Amino acid sequence: MENILPLHLQEVVFSSSDPQVSKQISKLAKAEKLRKIAPRIYTPNFTDSPETIIRRNLFAILGKLYPGAILSHRSALEFQPTSAGHIFLTYTYTKKMSLPGITLRFMEGPAPIVGDNRFSGELFVSQTERALLENLQVSRQKGPESKVLTLPKIEERLERVIRTSSESGLNELRDKARIIADRLDMKTEFEKLNKLISALLSTQPSNMLSSPLAVARAFGNPYDPARLPLFENLFIALQQQEFAPHPEKNTSNQSFHNFAFFEAYFSNYIEGTEFELEDAKRIIETDTPMPNRDEDSHDVLGTYRLVSNKTEMSITPTNPENLLEILLYRHKVLLTARTSMKPGQFKDKNNRAGETHFVEHTLVKGTLTKGFDYYQALTHPFAKAIYLMFLVSEVHPFLDGNGRIARVMMNAELVKNSQTKIIIPTVYRDDYVGALRLLTRQNDPSAYIHMMQRAMEFSTTIIGDDMNTMEKHLEASNAFKEHTSAMLKIISSQNNLPTY
Repeated sequence: MENILPLHLQEVVFSSSDPQVSKQISKLAKAEKLRKIAPRIYTPNFTDSPETIIRRNLFAILGKLYPGAILSHRSALEFQPTSAGHIFLTYTYTKKMSLPGITLRFMEGPAPIVGDNRFSGELFVSQTERALLENLQVSRQKGPESKVLTLPKIEERLERVIRTSSESGLNELRDKARIIADRLDMKTEFEKLNKLISALLSTQPSNMLSSPLAVARAFGNPYDPARLPLFENLFIALQQQEFAPHPEKNTSNQSFHNFAFFEAYFSNYIEGTEFELEDAKRIIETDTPMPNRDEDSHDVLGTYRLVSNKTEMSITPTNPENLLEILLYRHKVLLTARTSMKPGQFKDKNNRAGETHFVEHTLVKGTLTKGFDYYQALTHPFAKAIYLMFLVSEVHPFLDGNGRIARVMMNAELVKNSQTKIIIPTVYRDDYVGALRLLTRQNDPSAYIHMMQRAMEFSTTIIGDDMNTMEKHLEASNAFKEHTSAMLKIISSQNNLPTY
């Protein structure tokens, strides 16, 4: 008899009422080419456990064995079993059934309606509005055995709709839910949903909300929850390390200004505002922009005016509101000539760098506010400085000038505590950007901390009242070269012996 079961193409095989197929399954099972792992379910896989095979093919199994069933309640939003292995479905009866590693919880309820999506075979999934109404039903069970998500989880789902589709998207969801509630007789659940949405949109008292994310939204301070693990992980890594002090050696006004010039020069250069060194000196010395590069010249001037002012660079934020004020003021000074970049204003549209998407413009203030908590808890000047720089860089609160402002905020923290400021030279740009990217994309702070420690070690060697001497030291360190042609040398100011 011809083999009508392509075993090499499927991991699960279902029993059949077709005598020919049923006979072949029996023959293959006796020949140990199939094994039974659950009622009506066979597999040619003799290596993996039944639990693993069932879990991997769960939705195909449900669609085959229970046609017309609806993945509903919390399962329609989570698309996976709970931590206790429960999956919830609306079907033609109420029953609890077991498969290896999975408990199926069937609940008698309405069949699929228009808008419910076919998911796998004959398995459907509740559309979002129906699923939210289902999750606002009363459940006697708690935790992973409950058919419904917790209220804070539902609030966070609704808050996410605002983040992705704006308030109009949430209103559209409410309108669709109202129609579904009328059709499925879920008016009580809709009233609960309506109150939550109204609270999120601040048209009802927000004291009914329980999720911190939803409460922040209701009070007009929404934040990006995906960034908080990054800030927390960096905070923990910084708390677990000891950092040596690096007292400021450029204590005279002249040496402080010399350092500030190169600080402004490199901070702009690595962002693409490139000048010949002599041109940059002329701009600073004359306080006059180059005629053919007015905006670029003002960027260098603006940066220098900030970092060369000891009074300004001794100001650090004392609370979240103060952080926002300082950022806005310094941005206004930095980009005063770039009116198209809205100096002194937070961004009004989203920005990105390559594949990195920064915090959405509507979440800037809230995310900076949440991140400030970790900054405030740190005590060591170096730790506070590089944490604050990453916070501003990661949020990217402005249309332009974010990297420069982040480094200004970092160095202000060091000046306030009489520590050496940090310069990121041209030759070190790739290390700097790479470490930031690694922290952003892989939540790994170790490379970032190590990179900033090395930048600090390098910066402590840049000393002197004579500009030319400082410039020669930077040249010997390869500071002005591209990373493709040289490596950063850290040359001790005492013995002139470089390290790599």
